[in-house]
Amino acid sequence: MTSQTTVDKVPVDRGPAPAPARGLRGHPWLTLFAVAIGVMMVALDGTIVAIANPAIQRDLGATLADVQWITNGYLLALAVALITAGKLGDRFGHRQTFLIGVAGFAAASAAIGLSDSIALVVGFRVLQGLFGALLMPAALGLLRATFPAEKLNMAIGIWGMVIGASTAGGPILGGVLVEHVSWQSVFFINVPVGVVALALGLVILRDHRAENAPRSFDIPGIVLLSGAMFALIWPLIKAGEWGWGSAGTLGWLAGALVLFVLFAVWETRVAEPLIPLRLFRSVPVSAGTVLMVLMAFAFMGGLFFVTFYLANVHGMSAVDSGLHLLPLTAMMIVSSPLAGALITKFGPRVPLVGGMVCTTVAMFGMTTLSADTETLPMSVWLALLGLGLAPVMVGATEVIVGNAPLELSGVAGGLQQAAMQVGGSLGTAVLGAVMSAKVGSDFAENWADAKLPPLPPEQLGLAEQAVEVGMAPLAPGTPQPVAAQITQVTHDTFISGMGMAFTVAGIVAVVAAAVALFTKRGENAEAGAGAAHI
Repeated sequence: MTSQTTVDKVPVDRGPAPAPARGLRGHPWLTLFAVAIGVMMVALDGTIVAIANPAIQRDLGATLADVQWITNGYLLALAVALITAGKLGDRFGHRQTFLIGVAGFAAASAAIGLSDSIALVVGFRVLQGLFGALLMPAALGLLRATFPAEKLNMAIGIWGMVIGASTAGGPILGGVLVEHVSWQSVFFINVPVGVVALALGLVILRDHRAENAPRSFDIPGIVLLSGAMFALIWPLIKAGEWGWGSAGTLGWLAGALVLFVLFAVWETRVAEPLIPLRLFRSVPVSAGTVLMVLMAFAFMGGLFFVTFYLANVHGMSAVDSGLHLLPLTAMMIVSSPLAGALITKFGPRVPLVGGMVCTTVAMFGMTTLSADTETLPMSVWLALLGLGLAPVMVGATEVIVGNAPLELSGVAGGLQQAAMQVGGSLGTAVLGAVMSAKVGSDFAENWADAKLPPLPPEQLGLAEQAVEVGMAPLAPGTPQPVAAQITQVTHDTFISGMGMAFTVAGIVAVVAAAVALFTKRGENAEAGAGAAHI
């Protein structure tokens, strides 16, 4: 029997009572295991490829711009397609879209490993992004439809743990593979993982669809939203090269704003919109989306500089850098399931606010790092960051997906992932601009204070670009005493810029803590366990 209730005026179809899971197919915890394997493949790929970029550049004779497209092409495809991919899952079933995503991602990975030109690598990376976009929202949709409300937060906690561990473990595994095998192995490793995920998915996953799932496609809405997301992400990627005040950056951002407005207007006029705007009448859904953007801004933007700090200031290898990030990874692994249990018992508001407070303290704590900071204090701040991020990853995901109607669970999952991508891109771009501005204001003065020979204007700009990632601009044959002075100036300037970036990230985390006050438990989560089994 179907009953209708509303959450902030959003209609909800509770669906029939759940049939008990029998055997392997449709078992909630086995479903979690199956989707976790696929999610692990995508999350691992997000960081493992960065370690392979220098080797790809050397082997294929690529330019720096070419190598940047290895990351940018993937990011653009992923960000642009996530919400549309979630809609595909709502329409055709999340099991089908998940399996297609897994198979396509693994096949594209194999194709990259077999590629002999940078153009092919970039092209197949775009395909990877598109298939990854199919996979990620479908995973959340499957969890939402399979788990009863009282177990959903724990499931999302483990899901977040897998993402956190895979993301942080990427540099370690990537360093080992590139150093001892080849850059191609970084991509080939996805093939056996994908085969396992596909086999498990075929045996275990059960399709779930709401009775009032969408039956048509909002093609104009897809075009407008995809164009708007591209116009937003592209200038964020290029802002460091173009400049934030350039006509190109401002023009693209203005175009994104126009497209988002046109999209919003169109969505109010179509019978089955891509994203029903009534979804955002739910204050928790809106707050959860904003919270994901702000959290990703602070976390991904801040972590971007930590990798350069470890590699170029402390001189660590890729493997050592990854090992020094283990406190962050370990704390996320431990605290994600615990966060799920706490959110189930007390609701998301207190854990989310507490998580962002921990993140804030960690960000401001990272401003104390110096070239001489030892491993223990660095590990404390990284562990505190992991402790703060876990409840936010779990809680904000539950707030968005759990407060959305079941028939929009794929769109909600895509919205959650898109918010992370936008926040991460925005954080990396804005904090990169903060670093660049700080280096630009301090480097020349620090250079002069060290009584080093003045740099010509054309060399000063190149030197500042090196300093922005912590690399000393040393000319061949530089005497050792002078090289030591230049290195000291470089590290002092970089750390000053990094401290300013972490200060901004800490302020953003404070704002995120305030936004978390507007979240509440997903009132539609119980509809998931009542989904019709197909």
